[in-house]
Amino acid sequence: MNALKALANSTAAELLRVRKWSAVWVIVGAWLALSLSFGYAFNYVAYKTGDDNFAGDGASKAQLLGELMPASIPDVIVSGLPMFGGALAMVVGALVAGNGFGWGTWKTVFTQGPSRFASVGGSLVAVTVFIFAMMAATLALCAGVSILIAVTEGEAITMPGLVELAQSFGAGFLVLEMWALIGVLVGVLAKGPALAVGLGLVWSLVVENLLRGVGNLLSGIEAVTNALPGTAGGSLAGAIIGGPNGTPGVLDAISGERALLTVAAYVVVAAAGAVVVMRRRDLA
Repeated sequence: MNALKALANSTAAELLRVRKWSAVWVIVGAWLALSLSFGYAFNYVAYKTGDDNFAGDGASKAQLLGELMPASIPDVIVSGLPMFGGALAMVVGALVAGNGFGWGTWKTVFTQGPSRFASVGGSLVAVTVFIFAMMAATLALCAGVSILIAVTEGEAITMPGLVELAQSFGAGFLVLEMWALIGVLVGVLAKGPALAVGLGLVWSLVVENLLRGVGNLLSGIEAVTNALPGTAGGSLAGAIIGGPNGTPGVLDAISGERALLTVAAYVVVAAAGAVVVMRRRDLA
């Protein structure tokens, strides 16, 4: 009971710390702005103007309107997660873990208590709660905007099925959780936020894409890229959507079942790795 109480107290303290950071709210705002822009704004402009731009991608006006309706919410909430959402989630994880070194928080907590396991566990739980809230905000935004467009265009409001919506929400949560916990692990290994954020962004936005490009030419490299977190997250989103939809990061490189197992494995390994490293880390 004492261990659970310590974990709960650490989680509450970490959530308070996260809520007070303006940087975190900037990240949330950036993600919601990206979701709104790429999920609805560009497609709606293409639908209203009939312009042949990247948002339309050659789709008819009826197809564009269908993608803006509430029934398409499950596709919209996951389409931007593998690349843009994942990169931002990694930044959050790196900030949560890395700033504890720069501010001396970890040294103070480990000196005065609770245990290292409870302290690090509280950070991991707080990050998980934050990611869940981030997904819930994304769902609320997509639902509100799609219903508003349906009403404006005089279309019937047909909501997606609960099972379909739950699958999409769960997949999106796992993708963001994977990247956030990888960010925590990198922050612990780097012992600071700046290097961790830089390495995480370069890896998720640049390195993996380059490796996948090389993997298309060399079969040996392709086997490696299929096990990377970006490929797993992109393929899981692709399985929900039904294949690549033109959004960067959405893939069909591996099956949905394999992608789910790979993402779950990264979540477990990243969380366990952060705990193990912090329990052995010299903070001097």
